[in-house]
Amino acid sequence: MTDVVIAGIGEIPVGEHYDLSLRQMGVRALLAAIKDSGGLKPQALYIGNMLASIVSHQTNLGALFTDYASLDGIEAYTTEASGASGAAALRMAYLAILSGYVDTVAVLGVEKWTDMAHSESETAAAYGLDYDYEGMQGLSEAGQAGLLMRRYLHEHNLPADALGGFAVQAHANGVNNPNAFFRKAISYETYSNADKVNDPLNLFDAAPCADGAAALIFTRRDLLPKGYPHAVVRLLGSSVSIDTLALHDRKDPLAFEAARQAVEQACAQAGIMPVYTDLFELDDSYSIYAALTLEACGYTDPGAAPQMARDGLLAPTAKLPALTMGGCKARGNPIGAKGVYQAVESTLQLRGLAGKNQVKDARIALTLALGGPASTAIAHVFDRAES
Repeated sequence: MTDVVIAGIGEIPVGEHYDLSLRQMGVRALLAAIKDSGGLKPQALYIGNMLASIVSHQTNLGALFTDYASLDGIEAYTTEASGASGAAALRMAYLAILSGYVDTVAVLGVEKWTDMAHSESETAAAYGLDYDYEGMQGLSEAGQAGLLMRRYLHEHNLPADALGGFAVQAHANGVNNPNAFFRKAISYETYSNADKVNDPLNLFDAAPCADGAAALIFTRRDLLPKGYPHAVVRLLGSSVSIDTLALHDRKDPLAFEAARQAVEQACAQAGIMPVYTDLFELDDSYSIYAALTLEACGYTDPGAAPQMARDGLLAPTAKLPALTMGGCKARGNPIGAKGVYQAVESTLQLRGLAGKNQVKDARIALTLALGGPASTAIAHVFDRAES
């Protein structure tokens, strides 16, 4: 099988970029990835984005970014899968190269949250839910996460601050990520005393939506430039799984079945079991998502994920490093670009360039991006190839 490798990566800091337009953000990340690849020119560009048509009043992103990045004439268009949009674009690139249709592909995840007032952007983000039965009734993503968290705490007889370990760990990792929105550690006391957003969900249980752009250049291994300076990172497995859009249509709303299936299928393609990955960049848009993902994917028993996080078992030096560059909570949640940031961060880890957050001897990385509460789940497995 063709070795599909990451030749280049690029990202801008996640934050509130009032001084940058959607196109400026995306082109900066894209050109940085091309430069990092040694100047490879992609034959196709796949863009992961959820909100541009509503918040930024811009569709036809393929033409927008190829124009301003001087990539005229190549195939380019947008993939949309709510919060998993960037991961969907990544999967498109992988399949395009495996098919033999193209040799080199660019992936761009980009989101401009601040092009509207927060309340309007929050309404737009809720379009990822079932509009007829959830959104129209006034339910937001945070409200839905609050309901899930309340049910989870009830079923497992846990206190309101049980999930605090996820936020504490994410913020500890964000301190050393120069591209993170929040670079300040928090204590369990700070978490426990935080204001409620949607009781029992508090301020630190919800990742801040923000602006961001990250990009990757994929190619075949034999096409890497002569003298390529980085460790070679391969994409070994890619899978997408879908569950019901509305939570009320699921037999068990706390069972993230799509997350489990996507992770198992991607790992099976890579020839490994999920527990043998060296790091897991999971989706912590809400802390309850992180807990349900770890349990669904077999890393711990139902109800045990909060203690796993609290015991520090997700730290870069621990048994299962996760959220190694701060996750959505500290790095910030660039929504449709989330999956591309996860891939960039995993590449830094596998190249050995993650600085103080470096996972020792990292060889295999797993990423998982969710659209809504695991209505869409897209997983990827990367490894550091042998020389």
